Amino acid sequence: MSATLLAVALSLVSAAAYAAAAVAQERLASRVHDGESGVLRMLGSGVWWSSVGLNASAALLHVAALKYGPLTLVQPLGALTLVAAVPLGARLAGRRVTRLEWRGTGLTLIGLGALLLTASGPAPDDTLTVPEALVVAAATMAVIGVLSRPGTRPGLRHATASGFASGVASALTQTVTVAVTDRSGPLLSPQVVIVAVLVAAFAAGGLLLSQTAYRGGLGAPLAVVTLANPLAASVIGVALLGERLQGGTGGILLAVAGAAVAAYGVVVLTRSPHGAASEPVPEPLASIPAQPVEPAGLRLSRS
Repeated sequence: MSATLLAVALSLVSAAAYAAAAVAQERLASRVHDGESGVLRMLGSGVWWSSVGLNASAALLHVAALKYGPLTLVQPLGALTLVAAVPLGARLAGRRVTRLEWRGTGLTLIGLGALLLTASGPAPDDTLTVPEALVVAAATMAVIGVLSRPGTRPGLRHATASGFASGVASALTQTVTVAVTDRSGPLLSPQVVIVAVLVAAFAAGGLLLSQTAYRGGLGAPLAVVTLANPLAASVIGVALLGERLQGGTGGILLAVAGAAVAAYGVVVLTRSPHGAASEPVPEPLASIPAQPVEPAGLRLSRS
């Protein structure tokens, strides 16, 4: 099996694991309220730790994929997380996948197919230097700080911040993976240690930000995460790691068209009426037993 095919296969399994984790997080987030008690309830939930385990497994598969494929190939395949989450979420909710959801899934797959034709390249061999990694980390933290400020539409802003954090974590992970397996230097060089710490910080931050974003439902926040993640990683790959698209000008045009179709497919998926979580019933009201509604004629006869 070629390095490209292996990277694609690992990315597919990783996307499925990420999808299962996202569905679990959304179902838990819809039942957890803000505040310390909500955080403690989340940390004491087996569903939460199951999602953490799924995310960790998916991350390991993602790391392996980054060893064999460039960021411009591996990261767009992360859009399959949303494609897999749609039928999985529908099955757990006891409903069928809607025609709109199938349409969005098809468009996303077509766009990804076009991207795969142009992004297929050799196994990565370049890494970020420590100064480059620190500059990327500082810039990303500044963007996350702006997106996390109080204001309107916190779910989508937190989802964008989560996507950027996860995308940067992937780019930094590729540096660690290539540096460790290169064997031309010490295993725990300062570069590996510093970048590994940054990876842990951004991966944890992305997970917590996504948990917050999913409180408003799964569809739109997961779509934003899915789009922001490969955008951040691909910018780093092209600007700092020397990655290039295949096919010259024609390849670039095909990649742009594929990205546009995939993005539109993701947007279509967010328009599903099942994409948002239903509003939870406040506990004081939920504790009041429902009163039977009498016909108007009966009420009038008693007056």
